[in-house]
Amino acid sequence: MYAIIETGGKQYKVAPGDTIEVELLDDPSGEPVEFDRVLFYSDGADVRCGTPVLPTVRVVGTVAAHKLARKIVVGKFRRRTGYRRTKGHRQQLTRVKIERIVAN
Repeated sequence: MYAIIETGGKQYKVAPGDTIEVELLDDPSGEPVEFDRVLFYSDGADVRCGTPVLPTVRVVGTVAAHKLARKIVVGKFRRRTGYRRTKGHRQQLTRVKIERIVAN
C-alpha cells in the first residue's frame, strides 16, 4: 500500500512506516499531522488516481522533528574588480513519520 501526496509544493511517495522530510510545518514535535492532498493511492488491488486530488483518501502521520537542511553556499563574483560575495542558506525541514493511509 502506498500513496503520492503533495505538500509544500512537492510530491512524495509514502507508505505506512516511512519517514519523510518535507518543507517546514507549523505543528510541534509529537503532534499528529494529516495530509489531505493525496494525488494517487494503491493497495495492490485497488488503484485510484485523483483529478487532481482524491477527496476520500488521507495520509496520517506524526511530526518527529524539525531540522535544518545542509547549508547551500551561493557566490557572486565580478572579474578584475575585487568584488566577491558569498551567502549561505539552510532550509527549514520537518521530519514526518507516516502512520497509516486511510481510504474510504
